[in-house]
Amino acid sequence: MPRLKPEFEICSFGLYTAWDRESKELPKIRKHTLEIHAETGVEFGLILSVKKAKGEVLEYRIDHPPFTDEQGNIAPPFEGTYYISSNDFRFFLGDTVWEPVEDKKGIWKLSVYYKGKEVAGKQFILV
Repeated sequence: MPRLKPEFEICSFGLYTAWDRESKELPKIRKHTLEIHAETGVEFGLILSVKKAKGEVLEYRIDHPPFTDEQGNIAPPFEGTYYISSNDFRFFLGDTVWEPVEDKKGIWKLSVYYKGKEVAGKQFILV
């Protein structure tokens, strides 16, 4: 039987409630927007629905304005993977604004890739 083609759909994007990364619960959407007010603790991002992809792996990348890490080096983009554990899977990709806020302002591009091809993405501006 031929493998089904995975389906990807952004369910929501914008401002969210605080996300407990240890919980299976996804954050709740507070406001659909691409413009984010840069304040400490503000959670922003997107929720992606993935269907027909159980057992597959997605890559993600968060490109952000240039800010320095603890060693004083420019922080690279945030990158990682998600393992799809069911045929009807949802996950949150995003970040929380932290101190110092000023160097977090600017363009943030959140991208999700499947087999090297971008399947979802949103560009936020932190002001």
